Amino acid sequence: MENKIRIGFTLGDVNGIGPEVMIKALQDKRILNMCTPIIYASNRIISYYKKMLQAEHFNYSNCNNPEDANTKTVNIINCIQDDVTIQPGMETEAGGKYATVSLDAATADLMAGHLDAMVTAPFHKNNMQQAGFGFPGHTEYLQDKAGGKNNLMFLLGDSMRVGLVTNHVPVKDIAAHISKNGILEKIELMHKSLMMDFALFKPTIAVLGLNPHAGDSGALGDEEKNIIIPAIREAQESKIFVSGPFPADGFFGSGNWQKFDAILAMYHDQGLVPFKAMHFGAGVNFTAGLPFVRTSPDHGTAFDIAGKGLAHPDSMLQAIFTAIDIVRNRRIYLEVTANPVKKSVVESEKG
Repeated sequence: MENKIRIGFTLGDVNGIGPEVMIKALQDKRILNMCTPIIYASNRIISYYKKMLQAEHFNYSNCNNPEDANTKTVNIINCIQDDVTIQPGMETEAGGKYATVSLDAATADLMAGHLDAMVTAPFHKNNMQQAGFGFPGHTEYLQDKAGGKNNLMFLLGDSMRVGLVTNHVPVKDIAAHISKNGILEKIELMHKSLMMDFALFKPTIAVLGLNPHAGDSGALGDEEKNIIIPAIREAQESKIFVSGPFPADGFFGSGNWQKFDAILAMYHDQGLVPFKAMHFGAGVNFTAGLPFVRTSPDHGTAFDIAGKGLAHPDSMLQAIFTAIDIVRNRRIYLEVTANPVKKSVVESEKG
């Protein structure tokens, strides 16, 4: 029991569906057999939502730090000391403030090695900016905390994995944010993650084009021939099984995506629209390439249904199970690659 995986949960926006889906997911009896959950919030907030949801089977205890967490129940670390006014469905600056407090506390313990993984509940970007957060989203925040280490926003579903070259970039600025080295780095990050985090020995990767028809040989844009294709060729020279660039519409419409272990899209909606069309409500957002494990559900705060008990916990459950799987896969990968056998060349003498 002492070696159970410890997972920290951030609160997300206190007025969104994050606390609701978290409580619903953590009532699943499988969770405590697989990990020790630790929620960074306050007793008052969790008690409010437990009562609202009439979650009789959701029990928890308090702890001061992850090392003291009770392995037989859900744990609460009271990092929010204020007398919080909870207003489900309302967009408030307070929602961003307490989401930040929770995220900061959980991330500090994650980076210190006190947690094995972190699952983040959704926050509202505008509320976060009003509260002085200073980052477009979780991915950029975690990259900064990891010392600027590059990473990959990776969406995971039962049948599709999609990574992004650019994350939260306005459409008018996307082309300016794409470079050969940037694409190559994302391909390498995806390749390494597929091996280390998903136990795929020889993963296959598809890269999408930026322009309609993947540029149509330069008639509809030259980013493919000048930037994307050179990046793919360089990755292939490094023995990475990568193909493309594919026109996005035909690639998804024809079912060609099913031939690959993962897909690298150039921008947010290019990859996430087909992904969420297939996996919405059950997908997982994973930040690959960081020295720690972070997952989250693939949905937002859903203020329109917050406080009504209507939110489904499926995506949160998948985020938890995925975090556990990745922690286990990384441990095995790091163990088997820690002391690789050195190749030696034996020269034979000709008689």
